[in-house]
Amino acid sequence: MCGICGVFEFGANGRKVEEAALIRMRDTMTHRGPDDAGTYISPDGRLGLGHRRLSIVDLSPAGRQPMSNEDGSVWITFNGEIYNHAALRGELEKKGHTYRSRTDTETLVHLYEEEGPGFVRRLEGMFAIGLWDARKGELLLVRDRVGIKPLYYAVLPGTVLFGSEIKAILTHPRVSRRIDLAAFYHYLTFIAAPAPRTLFQGIHKIPPATRVTIDRKGGIRSETYWDPLEVPPEEGAPYEDGEFAAARIRDLLARAIEKRMMADVPFGVFLSGGLDSSANVALMARVMDRPVRT
Repeated sequence: MCGICGVFEFGANGRKVEEAALIRMRDTMTHRGPDDAGTYISPDGRLGLGHRRLSIVDLSPAGRQPMSNEDGSVWITFNGEIYNHAALRGELEKKGHTYRSRTDTETLVHLYEEEGPGFVRRLEGMFAIGLWDARKGELLLVRDRVGIKPLYYAVLPGTVLFGSEIKAILTHPRVSRRIDLAAFYHYLTFIAAPAPRTLFQGIHKIPPATRVTIDRKGGIRSETYWDPLEVPPEEGAPYEDGEFAAARIRDLLARAIEKRMMADVPFGVFLSGGLDSSANVALMARVMDRPVRT
């Protein structure tokens, strides 16, 4: 599932990223990525990215993160899976982009080069992304459409911190641990603290389908890039016909499951015996050449 984190020092005081603090943030999430670890600090020392890797696709060192484009102007730390990355890769290679790995991470880098921040609208998958554009001096934080992968950030004077888990942010020596009483009230009421609040003051949860941009002057923009209510319905689809609706849902579910079977390591299903997990196993069995592991 991987763990990502980062520090952006944009303040006028010239403070630089402390590598030891970045590594501590990263290694609080070893359980998320036991296979490898990496860090990147920009040449001017103002931006640092960390990554703990759980290897799923391309287990070689070529898949190590943080990862960059050829000239080092774009760097990424990424948690998740992009299910349409093979199609995107083919499209990008036709446009002249070259690859050094088989990872979906590298597809994200090249897609950003091609399309800029709007690249996220092309993605099918679950993801939390921290991306540094050195030319613009901008840090981009993005969460997937339904918020499967977690992503948090905190704003301090002259500094932005982010991480897959709150405890990675709390590890930083400049972060205080003060309870957000409004979020605590929500938690007692709903058993959850709705985004963007968390139980800690100053630490924000990025909502699903949201892109947060931080520039070198400390300006912060938060934008929703996808809204399910704006997705146009299929024209002429007779969903009032029960048989048609059932067949369409079965087809969509089968395609979704097959996309999620992309891995260079063994995978399986948590089988509870209910209708949902049983349907998943049945549909997986149709496309696998071996028994489904449960």
